[in-house]
Amino acid sequence: MESGMLLSGRQRALIRESWQRVSGSPEQHGLVLFTRLFDLDPDLLSLFQYNCKQFASPQECLSAPEFLDHIRKVMLVIDAAVSHLENLSCLEEYLCNLGKKHQAVGVKVESFSTVGESLLYMLEKCLGTAFSPDVQEAWSKLYGALVKAMQRGWNTLPEED
Repeated sequence: MESGMLLSGRQRALIRESWQRVSGSPEQHGLVLFTRLFDLDPDLLSLFQYNCKQFASPQECLSAPEFLDHIRKVMLVIDAAVSHLENLSCLEEYLCNLGKKHQAVGVKVESFSTVGESLLYMLEKCLGTAFSPDVQEAWSKLYGALVKAMQRGWNTLPEED
């Protein structure tokens, strides 16, 4: 993960600046992200089960304490990436393992593009006019790098016969 080559200094600054405005309310902003995710792909709701309980609706899922924990974890991963913009490679092993975990619970690689759309939507809603095309491009590059690292987790699993 070549983070130095990935993002310019200006892009790193834009990411940090925008994240500072969002990170003060991670659960609230994470709810915006996941509400949008379920709007874009309602089938993803079935991936979230706690204590063998299937949620009947996105609203039920979004209000479950276990799911709120998941939201906090997602926001912490984004926070870690923002904190390590100069050296994203230090997150490589963690992200690869995170990819393996997501594959194990049935997440498809293709779903990460929907998550990316939802992340950009959340940033746009939270930042308003500060969500410029430059901010969008910087976040898209960062998210793309994170997903590539997670996809390597898929690629390291042995193939089933």
